[in-house]
Amino acid sequence: MPNWLTNFVLPKIRTFVGRKEVPDNLWKQCPSCEQTLFLKDLVADLMVCRHCGHHFRIGSGERFKMLFDDAVFETIELPKATVDPLKFRDRKRYTERLREGQAALGAGSDAIAVAHGRIGGIGAVIAAFDFAFMGGSMGVAVGEALVAAGRLAVERQAALIAIPSSGGARMQEGILSLMQMPRTILAADMVKEAGLPYIVILTDPTTGGVAASFAAIGDIAIAEPGAVVGFAGARVIEATVREKLPEGFQRAEYLLEHGMVDMVVKRGDLTATLARILTLLREPVVVPAVAARPA
Repeated sequence: MPNWLTNFVLPKIRTFVGRKEVPDNLWKQCPSCEQTLFLKDLVADLMVCRHCGHHFRIGSGERFKMLFDDAVFETIELPKATVDPLKFRDRKRYTERLREGQAALGAGSDAIAVAHGRIGGIGAVIAAFDFAFMGGSMGVAVGEALVAAGRLAVERQAALIAIPSSGGARMQEGILSLMQMPRTILAADMVKEAGLPYIVILTDPTTGGVAASFAAIGDIAIAEPGAVVGFAGARVIEATVREKLPEGFQRAEYLLEHGMVDMVVKRGDLTATLARILTLLREPVVVPAVAARPA
């Protein structure tokens, strides 16, 4: 029961001694194995569970630091897109949803960021999605960013690496969002026509219009373990075809077995894998001359 000790004396003592605040973000639970992970260790493990290997979703900034040599890179300012062209509103105004996303990632941001640097000493441009921004949905701003990334890769004679993490097209932009599917394919084709590598790293999730456009046409398709990749959700497909589908048929490992991706690579091995691929594709191979046989 409250008294003068709890109401008066205790607050005075706490003020005098000081209270150490314990951060509430020291731990994170793995959604796969439900183990509680020390966040500092999880970050050191590149946001991969050390117990079951579950790959947590990470943002574009973490991708850039992880993949570019010595975490040295330069982001580019992306073209400005028309905000809320359809004046869309569902439970919230579209402009309000954009503000919420930008509050988390920074003013002027969208579901994608573009940076350039070197991987294994070879020039590369990376376009990486941020799922935290409206589920990584692809609107006009994302389409503009991928076109800008393609042009930058051609200008710098560098490889283009796309890292989607998206639920698909952005419904708040309607047909304008769907128009980004052919635009992003043209951006990838621009890089290919210049004789430069176009590599896609499929992360969890890669779905909808993103999976059906630029994410499906990489010269080399790499997937992170356990990533869900597909156009529609499993329940929608099962309801459409009226058949029970194989367990995990949209997971990276199943797609690898059926030839839909070229390799499944753990996050910790991605940098070395990309460096090896870029070395094979970009560095000229010197073929020793064959000595002529004496007649």
